[in-house]
Amino acid sequence: MSLFDPTPDLGQTGPVTAPLAERMRPRTLDEFVGQQHLLAPGKPLRVQIERDDTASMIFWGPPGVGKTTLAKIIAETTRATFIQFSAVLSGIKEIKQVMVDAEKAARFGSRTILFIDEIHRFNKAQQDAFLPYVEHGTIRLIGATTENPSFEIISALLSRCRVYTLHALSEDEVLTLLQRALTDTERGLGNMRIAADEDALRTLASYSSGDARNALNALEISAKLAEARHARHITKEIAVEALQQRVLLYDKQGEEHYNLISALHKSVRNSDADASLYWLGRMLQAGEDPMYIARRVVRMAVEDIGLAAPEALNLCLSARDAVDFLGSPEGDLALAQAVVYLALAPKSNALYTAYGEVLSEIENTRAEPVPLHLRNAPTGLMKSIGYGKGYQYAHDEADRVADMECLPESLQGRTWYHPTDEGREKLLAQRMDEIRKIRENKRGEGKREEGKRRQ
Repeated sequence: MSLFDPTPDLGQTGPVTAPLAERMRPRTLDEFVGQQHLLAPGKPLRVQIERDDTASMIFWGPPGVGKTTLAKIIAETTRATFIQFSAVLSGIKEIKQVMVDAEKAARFGSRTILFIDEIHRFNKAQQDAFLPYVEHGTIRLIGATTENPSFEIISALLSRCRVYTLHALSEDEVLTLLQRALTDTERGLGNMRIAADEDALRTLASYSSGDARNALNALEISAKLAEARHARHITKEIAVEALQQRVLLYDKQGEEHYNLISALHKSVRNSDADASLYWLGRMLQAGEDPMYIARRVVRMAVEDIGLAAPEALNLCLSARDAVDFLGSPEGDLALAQAVVYLALAPKSNALYTAYGEVLSEIENTRAEPVPLHLRNAPTGLMKSIGYGKGYQYAHDEADRVADMECLPESLQGRTWYHPTDEGREKLLAQRMDEIRKIRENKRGEGKREEGKRRQ
């Protein structure tokens, strides 16, 4: 590809063989639907476009929300040469050649917009190659990504670009695009003279999950199905048949993966059984590995339920075994059972917090030696130097509790585990209080005995 190849006129109608979503791609800001937080009058991206601000930018958002379309509109509005690459299909060698051509073109006053789709797929070294050209203004880089730029774009490049976050389209916005496509005789389906029931369009809009491309492609399939049956209406039944399966925005390695598991975990923590079931269903229907969810559910039992309902851990481990044994979809119900139980179980993070504080203590204090009375003395030498001396065997003591310190001297008296009044942990708190009183009584008795011996 050369920079000096003729650039297609964005105002021309695309080939009739192109998918409907491509043919209906908006050509101006006035045709563009959605992203009003960026494109409404006075909003940042619209201002940048209208002022012909040449700063490079990154568009971050889910599929089908207009990232590529916006880049093309910017090129058309600013009368810049538009070069499009996909990070999946193109290497840095081809892009470097384009940037060399852009330098030549710049000498004649020509401006170049280099659009990189899925820019997050370029590695660090490849992204570094853009820096001098972006820095000097040789090219105006517009990158599109579905992944969080903070994690996927190198900081040096990120600092030279403005990041704009695009949102999934609302159901009404997708509906607007579908209605436009149905009546457009130039680029859409208007010449087919096919209408669509309101509930059919609503179904297509709802099932698209905010992805305009998927919605328009599903509309085109619906229209062809209706035409093949000599029908003049797209019914809800035809729309459902065209969809086959709902499009759920999900990437097992991407940010949405972590967003959904976070929603599930926090719904469980907040004792919301219905929300917990919903987020679980979203993950499973989108194709998440049930064993990944099972591992996270076990973690929830330990982190958020703890000793308030210690049986929760066994239930979750059983659910994991059921998933492994049955597979999906049968094993999914075991996960649903575990998730609802965790949501409704009493909550405590006392053990989680206590263990974290212990680890912090270990990290920030010297490694104290084990007290001599807690050490084993399997040899005579060890006994002679005090190993095991003063150890009290709890089973020989009244109440099975000895008045014996088990922490190093510098840490004696420290407490990290503070049970709550939730569930079983309330009983543990009572038991801890009982043990404390037993020890206090034994210490008092020991002091009285010591006083008698001194008399």
